[in-house]
Amino acid sequence: MEPESGKVYLVGAGPGAADCDRVQGGSAPCISPDSSAPTGAAVTGKVYLVGAGPGAADLLTIRAVRIIASADILFHDALVNREVVALAVHARKVAVGKRHGRYSTAQAFINKRLVDAARQHAVVVRLKGGDPLLFGRAQEEIDALVAAGIDVEVVSGVTAALAAGAALGVSLTQRGVSRSVTFVTPRVGKEESVSNWATAVLATDTAVIYMGAGEAQAIADTLMARGIPGARPVALVENASLAGESRRVGRLSRLGQMAQSLGSGPAIIVLGDVLLSLSAGARAAPAGGIGGEAGAAQRRQA
Repeated sequence: MEPESGKVYLVGAGPGAADCDRVQGGSAPCISPDSSAPTGAAVTGKVYLVGAGPGAADLLTIRAVRIIASADILFHDALVNREVVALAVHARKVAVGKRHGRYSTAQAFINKRLVDAARQHAVVVRLKGGDPLLFGRAQEEIDALVAAGIDVEVVSGVTAALAAGAALGVSLTQRGVSRSVTFVTPRVGKEESVSNWATAVLATDTAVIYMGAGEAQAIADTLMARGIPGARPVALVENASLAGESRRVGRLSRLGQMAQSLGSGPAIIVLGDVLLSLSAGARAAPAGGIGGEAGAAQRRQA
């Protein structure tokens, strides 16, 4: 996305890594694309768990772009933007996607593939949507790699909750309104205990619910049964940061109806009084903007 004249962009500077920060012992992550070991040489590679961000390729960190470009082999999630995958020009690309209700790659199989790949390639990239450490099963992969004696590094990415807030033009924390933000998901894997996500939502000012759009009505019913008013503001953001991004803002009591018009893209639910600022005219303008007639049309849907 090219910057537009006359528009103000609120840009996060990240945690401090300005340009070429540490990736492999040295002072810069400028790994050479020809970093594969010579044929026949013993290889003990390094695995990078890289955050692909919420969708838009230009939301990748500089470090992520450089590591992806230097990959010998790249394992990517189903929801990672094709433009991001294409940055791995020299790499063999392997899809290891997980999506609810569709064929998914078993986690144990992914763990083994990463270990095997690190014994054959110098730079192995595991590309995950959003940030690797948030609802991405990263710890299971880290544990498997460490147990196998494989060096592993995590490269942070922009998580979908922050992209959703940017899409709405709403700060997830606001002075006098929200001093706490909680990321939850009602989704659990097979043979896992039931999540206590609802209790966490009750205890926070702003809640962001991942992987919940398909159960929007059940989520609304559960929260209202636990005492959250049906009039509490709620938003749905689908395909945050992408050209096909859509936003719906309404009341918790109508969340199920709001979700019925969603497409097949990933969607985030935002719940809390921070959304009241929308009616006060507080607007940002990401991904084409949410002000004017287009934004008004989106809000009228709810």
